[in-house]
Amino acid sequence: MKVLLLFAHPEARSLNGALRDVAVAELRRQGHEVQVSDLYAQGWKAAIDRADFPGLAANERLVPAAASKAAFEVGDLTQDVQEEIDKLRWADVLILQFPLWWFSMPAILKGWVDRVYACGFAYGVGEHSDKRWGDRYGEGNLAGKRAMLIVTTGGWEPHYGARGVNGPIGDLLFPIHHGILFYPGYDVLPPFVVYQTGRLDEAGFEATAEQLRERMRTLATTPPIPYRRQNGGDYLIPSMELRPGLGAPSRTGFALHLRDEDAGSSR
Repeated sequence: MKVLLLFAHPEARSLNGALRDVAVAELRRQGHEVQVSDLYAQGWKAAIDRADFPGLAANERLVPAAASKAAFEVGDLTQDVQEEIDKLRWADVLILQFPLWWFSMPAILKGWVDRVYACGFAYGVGEHSDKRWGDRYGEGNLAGKRAMLIVTTGGWEPHYGARGVNGPIGDLLFPIHHGILFYPGYDVLPPFVVYQTGRLDEAGFEATAEQLRERMRTLATTPPIPYRRQNGGDYLIPSMELRPGLGAPSRTGFALHLRDEDAGSSR
């Protein structure tokens, strides 16, 4: 397989840097092709602005989605953005690796999404009618590819449990899993999360590294998170609300968007 690892940590000698090296080495040992986009090392420009759209007239108002679509259609995106799009097209698997900062990804990584997810490429594709509402949430230009997160956090695992004070880790990562990865079509694998990073000793690191190697060995076979596909019949169009009667009564919030495997074939 071809794997793109997107790395977002400012220190190469960090735990994240060591885990990145473990993942890349194991992937290559398994015979996979690997590219790494190291955003801090590349000096990635995070903020989307007029400089991203060279073809935009000086007197024209900047509407990012419209400007992105126009630039994408005529091949006028900036070189750094186009190179990342080319990598996404090349890769069978996308791995986003980052520390959890303030319950989300670092700003530089969010800026990568803002700029690289061009309209017409990652969103704004497909027909909008009374039967379909675009090619998204399980469909789109990145369908058929896999994606996963490698995430580190200083908090304890129970803090991110079902009753933990920080909220369940699955809920915190839902905007990334469902909104950034599943939206343009990726099959999203369960995340690899490392907790209590400030307390990880040598023995703990070796155990974590071996667990990460195992995840890299099973990239092709790990079942993805069973999100409902938007155009699979579970959602009403155009309101995009879940059809009445779907979802276990005990489910609320983000969990509603997971298929009920025992409740019928449409899920």
